[in-house]
Amino acid sequence: MKKKAAEKQTAAKKKTSKKKAIKQKTAQKILAQTRQDKAFRFFDNREKYLMFVTTCNEKWAVAQRIARELDNVEPGDHCLRIFDAGVGDGTVLGYVMRSMHEKFTHVPWLVVGKEISMEDARIALEKMPDRFTEHPEMVLVLTNMYYSEAPNLTPNLARNPDQKPETSAAALNWHEIALSGTTANEFDNQIRELQPILASDWQVKTSKKTGNPLYVTPSVLVIYRNDRRFSLKSIVPKPGQVDGLYDLVIASQPYRARVSAQMKINNVIKPLARAIAPGGRMIGIQSSGDDPGMEIVNRIWRQDDPFQTDRRALLAEIKKQLTEPADKNLGFYAGTDSQSMFQYHLHTLPSEVGGSIGTSTLMAAWNAAIYVAQVEDSRVEEAMKNGDFLDHVRKVLAKHGGLWFNDESFVVTRKTGA
Repeated sequence: MKKKAAEKQTAAKKKTSKKKAIKQKTAQKILAQTRQDKAFRFFDNREKYLMFVTTCNEKWAVAQRIARELDNVEPGDHCLRIFDAGVGDGTVLGYVMRSMHEKFTHVPWLVVGKEISMEDARIALEKMPDRFTEHPEMVLVLTNMYYSEAPNLTPNLARNPDQKPETSAAALNWHEIALSGTTANEFDNQIRELQPILASDWQVKTSKKTGNPLYVTPSVLVIYRNDRRFSLKSIVPKPGQVDGLYDLVIASQPYRARVSAQMKINNVIKPLARAIAPGGRMIGIQSSGDDPGMEIVNRIWRQDDPFQTDRRALLAEIKKQLTEPADKNLGFYAGTDSQSMFQYHLHTLPSEVGGSIGTSTLMAAWNAAIYVAQVEDSRVEEAMKNGDFLDHVRKVLAKHGGLWFNDESFVVTRKTGA
């Protein structure tokens, strides 16, 4: 009996190992296909993005998870310093700023956000007039620079060989805007007038090597209230005078899930971890799969597994890569599943998934599933040629009574006095 049980266990392990190997091989094949089309950028698809953020509560769920970290955050000597490593359309940052005001009501803020998309930068700025009204002691900064440059708002040519030789700190577009007035409407009117700056300074080109967007000229936009100029004077950043250290670094979905752990660490996590101030922390958030969304994807692409590096594997690799003396003061926390994992949902009414499911709901669910799994347009188009894709979506929604997705978070800290 024991021998048979051992044989069954060995067979089961071999089967699991074989399935894992097939999934990894499939993921590598998909990634290789994606690299052949260097101009492909899934997150640049505005239609899919806008549909996703308006039909799912992902932004709110992410903001709630980030807000939990505020209990462990202490302001620096002069202000609370926040760095958002991917502002996007500003929805998450706007939610987080509301929570920040509740906890740090009378503390000055320096909020720096990285965003290379001109359209996202525009939409994010449109959400800020109310924030300037509620929290007057705030300096808001937007930049289009890379992860290696954005924390200290200084371009680094040595790390960006795609840039032209004449691109340097001297060519940096730096705008300091002091908003007059005291009402959200006054601030809104003035922020809208900044559109020509975005149109001029947030231009991008495509990297010949990776297909990723690159800024044409590094740019910084600094905004604060003129009636708080005196009290904010010490924290308004100036060119070449930014130490690049922050009490809280937000890294929500800052990289493609399908890229290697090495690329995620070198291009994103490493420079962000080194931007953590003594006593500060970084919260990272990424999709983790194993949810009804991936069930839809695997009904069509059986072996597809975009989420190759979970938080524990990622942190283990980060520890190996961060080897400089100052990195020894960093701490890495994957947390338990109950601490780390959280869900977000597709907005649906019970009646929409309890009986006949409407086409609009099915299409919203389909869009959310392929968006989170970052499925390339070429594969999506091929799947949609066969009308069966909606039947798969319908079955999954009916089975689970809706659609939800799993995210996971991790935390990196720096010791006080480090």
